[in-house]
Amino acid sequence: MREISPKEVEKKLEEGTILHIIDVRETEEVAEGKIPGAVNIPLGLVEFRKQDLDQSKEYIVVCRSGGRSGKATEYLEGQGYQVINMTGGMLAWEGKTE
Repeated sequence: MREISPKEVEKKLEEGTILHIIDVRETEEVAEGKIPGAVNIPLGLVEFRKQDLDQSKEYIVVCRSGGRSGKATEYLEGQGYQVINMTGGMLAWEGKTE
């Protein structure tokens, strides 16, 4: 499983890199703040929403601490998607939120 640190994600966003971020936390967790531009697909719905994702794009998967995003990353990798798990999750995120 490929991984990326919150600092690396923040740096890429500051540089203007277009990132495709999936936040797999529950809706009420995301309401407290998410990485700008992240799309919320709760972990329990990833299997049913995977067809909404483009297999030609690379996705960064985020959760609260890195556990759920790790599970989602492994699942999506197994389905042929290009995914990277953000280690430490939103607990480690120091960048802007929306």
